[in-house]
Amino acid sequence: MSPRKRCSGVVGRRSGIMRTGLAPLMEGPTPEGHEKDLRKDRSAASIGQWMKWQLEKNSWPSAGQKRSDPRLLLGVLGCPLAPVAVSTEPLPHLSIKDVPIEASSAQYIVQQYSAATGGSKLHSGIRNSYTMGKVRMLTSEVETASRVTRNPIKAAENGWFVLWQMMPDKWSVELAIEDSSVQAGSNGKTVWRYTPWLGAHAAKGPVRPLRRALQGLDPMTTASMFITAHCIGEKKIGEEDCFILKLTADPSTLAARSDGPAEIIRHVLFGYFSQRTGLLVYLEDSHLTRVQANGTEAIYWETTIESALEDYKYVDGINIPHAGHSVVTLFRFGEEAMNHTKTRMEETWNIEEVAFNVPGLSEDFFIPPAEIRQGNATDVLQQKEKPLDAQVCNELEK
Repeated sequence: MSPRKRCSGVVGRRSGIMRTGLAPLMEGPTPEGHEKDLRKDRSAASIGQWMKWQLEKNSWPSAGQKRSDPRLLLGVLGCPLAPVAVSTEPLPHLSIKDVPIEASSAQYIVQQYSAATGGSKLHSGIRNSYTMGKVRMLTSEVETASRVTRNPIKAAENGWFVLWQMMPDKWSVELAIEDSSVQAGSNGKTVWRYTPWLGAHAAKGPVRPLRRALQGLDPMTTASMFITAHCIGEKKIGEEDCFILKLTADPSTLAARSDGPAEIIRHVLFGYFSQRTGLLVYLEDSHLTRVQANGTEAIYWETTIESALEDYKYVDGINIPHAGHSVVTLFRFGEEAMNHTKTRMEETWNIEEVAFNVPGLSEDFFIPPAEIRQGNATDVLQQKEKPLDAQVCNELEK
């Protein structure tokens, strides 16, 4: 079913679904002999084992087997989160008094970005938004100690995503490729994620925005996030000379997101803003998680996501990119060098439809799944994240 048909009348229809818990999605490919273990034991160890199995499977495809596992792609690329929460306060007036030059410069750059994407007055008039786009995802390279496997672009999986937002901190996203899909959302108090193979999970720590929304689709949230950043220099991205803004999750946020044997060590986000246009043209973040179960050696999962934003167009006065490309590098290390693995995944997206202030969209649309509301899902996305990072979603973090 096309995303356009799925979204026709979706406001009223999906609100009903959410009141009774998240409707089950079509199952994607399931690792033989692993799906029951994953549902029973979602610990870092079991998910790490599953991730290792996934990488091995992608490294040594059998004849006629698809090179990219849709679930691995969805887990890592589908719904990663930003490193920190976003203030709901209006952008502050530019001030240089008693403010470090790195911070005041960042504030000026963000003000320029806000103006280039429509202006704060127009942004503040947006109550909600809807975005639908097409995606192509691919596990392009898997490197182990013994070999490197590269997959051609023709092996990419085609899919789509739908993103709904209600300002300032409610959002819901569904992304599907082939017959697999992932859903995630926030009701302003809880961030959750659901996949048919791992169930529903609530993220630990503060409520953070969806990274996909920061890829130019939500200028107001993007500006609110980077207003607390620091300008650390300049760099040329393609043909554009850019200012670099750096945003780092503080120790208390990292500690709140950590869980059990998984410790979030760092999460840093860099935004590259064109000096010529003021627009955000490149986004990069790095996320490192340490996982150590009792009696085992520590394993580290480092996830790096780099996104180029292109084809800016105005929609109702708001300037947003309508195309882009992300490259993810997932690096597993820490034990014997022979077991180190590096996986490269890519996503290309194109925006098909955008609408602001959609009539009929209510807070009921963003109610979490029943498992989350009833407090039965005790695992955290973080765990997943750990797992996620380590397993499926930059989402170790994420």
